[in-house]
Amino acid sequence: MSATAFGFETTTDHVLEGIDLTGKTILVTGASTGLGEETSRALASRGARIIMASRDVEKLKAAAARVSEATGSSQIQVLEVDLGNFASIRKAAAEALEMAPKIDVLINNAGVMACPLMRTSEGHEMQFGTNHLGHFLFTGLLIPALEAAGQARIVNLSSGGHKFSGIDLEDWNYEGGEDSYDKWQAYGRSKTANSLFSVALDKRLSGRGIRAFAVHPGAIMTELSRHLTPDDVKAISEDGPRDSGPMKFKSIPQGAATSVWAATSPDLEGRGGIYLEDCSIAELAETPISHDGYVPHAVDPDDAEGLWTLSEKIVGQEFRF
Repeated sequence: MSATAFGFETTTDHVLEGIDLTGKTILVTGASTGLGEETSRALASRGARIIMASRDVEKLKAAAARVSEATGSSQIQVLEVDLGNFASIRKAAAEALEMAPKIDVLINNAGVMACPLMRTSEGHEMQFGTNHLGHFLFTGLLIPALEAAGQARIVNLSSGGHKFSGIDLEDWNYEGGEDSYDKWQAYGRSKTANSLFSVALDKRLSGRGIRAFAVHPGAIMTELSRHLTPDDVKAISEDGPRDSGPMKFKSIPQGAATSVWAATSPDLEGRGGIYLEDCSIAELAETPISHDGYVPHAVDPDDAEGLWTLSEKIVGQEFRF
């Protein structure tokens, strides 16, 4: 299948037709289930060495065994990391650098969606803390291995949910507690942060051969949806987010396809800091509630810089590349 034929229904295996990943090392977070497991399987099937990372070790080992069995690969490794705990992230990053001094692709796939107000180990709002801050610290610590690859890519899973809200650099942590917290607004902020992180990363690292991309995988029912109530699911399925119309759902192989495309496509050579969907470069949304495309606050360069500065302050570490 040619790149021009890729679209909503494209699967991971279609994306990877004719691509040889022998000798490449790829690390995938959130790999114990769903999109992360499928992303790992697809890439392993083309010869890549895969480091599957997640916080639930038993589920992770089971997923790794399934990937190994499905692909016949003996190059599957597991890495324990809790992205809501800075100590766990630092430990995991150190272990990853020992396992793989060279990493060709980092796919930041893990995430939490629309949960009640919860806090990370450091007291940060769970969605922003896990989806963005955890990946911010983890990625920063792995830059030496990505740089050692010569040409590397970072893929950050954002979402069409970024349209729910821009970032708030002042009250990012919902200090007002339950009275100020809205689970969908918080999810939107975290997904906007994933996209802005890609913009800031690409600005800093493109000169070193590392390109960064934000990916909208589409709407897929995976464990990411575990916090949704039956009313949430009904509303999303029938009315769409913010009454934007019924959602069209993807299968897991379709949902993981854009991540795999971002990680491997020769069409993206020399590109970076951009938002991708349906195995293509997305365009600006026609309206703020359009299912397709992105809204300007997801790629705003000033917000990207503000978020970078805030994130360094929160994690207590500056990254100078």
